[in-house]
Amino acid sequence: MTQLPAIQGSKPVGSVRAAMAVPAIVADAGDTAARRFLEFFAATIRNKNTRLAYFRAVTDFFAWVERHAIGELVDIEPLHVAAYVEMLQASFAKPTVKQHLAAIRMCFDWLVTGGILTVNPAHAVRGPNTSSSAARHLC
Repeated sequence: MTQLPAIQGSKPVGSVRAAMAVPAIVADAGDTAARRFLEFFAATIRNKNTRLAYFRAVTDFFAWVERHAIGELVDIEPLHVAAYVEMLQASFAKPTVKQHLAAIRMCFDWLVTGGILTVNPAHAVRGPNTSSSAARHLC
């Protein structure tokens, strides 16, 4: 696996190589959560460019969560994810916002299936409509 970049506000995980840091909010949820977080990128995303883009999207989201003092991993709610998506829409193109939301949603799905969380707070959050997807909904 291509090594993931170090991230600001991250913590090394006890049993995982220190060079592979995870966001502090994930590390604070325990070693099992940190390992599951890293496994998401190693096990589910084969393309190194996609892996890096998703890693940046997810870690940017967790950095935003920490800046807004939302609390622990289990405290993240759909409202937080929706607010983050709204914030992204002010600065990024719709396809970029959709990619970030997809990465966040998939990461939370992985944490849910691994027993780290009971629900995916990004599941119900809708991304921005692109012109082609908006036209499909009209049919």
